[in-house]
This record gives sequence, structure tokens and C-alpha cells, in this order.
Amino acid sequence: MTPDQFQALIAKVTGEIAGRPLDGQLADFLNERFPANGPEFQAIAQACSEAVAAGWMCDREHGGIRYGRVIKPTDALHGFSVDVVEMKDLVGPQHAHPNGEIDMIMPLEGDAKFDGHGAGWFVYGPGSVHRPTVSDGRAYVLYLLPQGAIEFTKA
Repeated sequence: MTPDQFQALIAKVTGEIAGRPLDGQLADFLNERFPANGPEFQAIAQACSEAVAAGWMCDREHGGIRYGRVIKPTDALHGFSVDVVEMKDLVGPQHAHPNGEIDMIMPLEGDAKFDGHGAGWFVYGPGSVHRPTVSDGRAYVLYLLPQGAIEFTKA
């Protein structure tokens, strides 16, 4: 799995959501169109595992969180950036989503949940704030951020 191949997988998703509001209806659409047990979701999850093993994804670590921006905002992904984190039973740093955030939750161990949600998609709307939390196991979480916008809360 190369970064270009990974971007092509993600482009299939962003091509179908470009221009849609980031809200609960978008989460419902993603969970119907790209279900956690479906081939596209599984291909992205497998690609994440391969990329982490290859060392170009989640290549940084802080506070028990492995993370990294995999793709900067680009027209090829309709203005979205892609970040991937690996977390196990912990709470991450508080941050805001000026333009919203789309989360793809990929449990790896146990019954892992991200902010209370299991395998699948969850959407935070523009202006939302949270402390990302993985409970009940280990998971990859892929974040699609419009224009790459994220604002971490200063301690």
C-alpha cells in the first residue's frame, strides 16, 4: 500500500460526500453507503494496517497516541485532509472542529469504541469540540477534516 493508492481509496469516499453538510444525515449516509462490513470500508481498514506496518502512517507518538497527517487538504480529496490515529483505552487532547470532522472508526482489539461509537462512521458538525476517547479496546480512527482545520485547546 502506497500513499497514492491510499489516497485513491479515500477519494472514492470524498467524491460521494463533497459539498454535503457535516451532520447526522451525513453519518447515516456514510454508514449506509460504506458500511463497516462492506468492501470499501474493509479495504481502507486493511490499507491503514498495511501503512502502519510499513511505517508511513501513525509514525508519531505522544501520550500513548500514535498519529499522523497522512494527506494534506487537496483538491483530489475535495478539500479534505486525512489524519489517522491509533488509540487504546485513553482520552486524547481536547480540540475543536471549525468546519466539522468525519470519523471512520476501525476497532482492532476488544469492543473498541470511539466517543461511544463502534465500527463505522460518526460526524461532528462545524464548531464542535471534544476530547477524543477510545474505550473498551484499541482502534484506528481516520479523520476527514474539511480544509484540514483543527484547533487544539491550549492547556
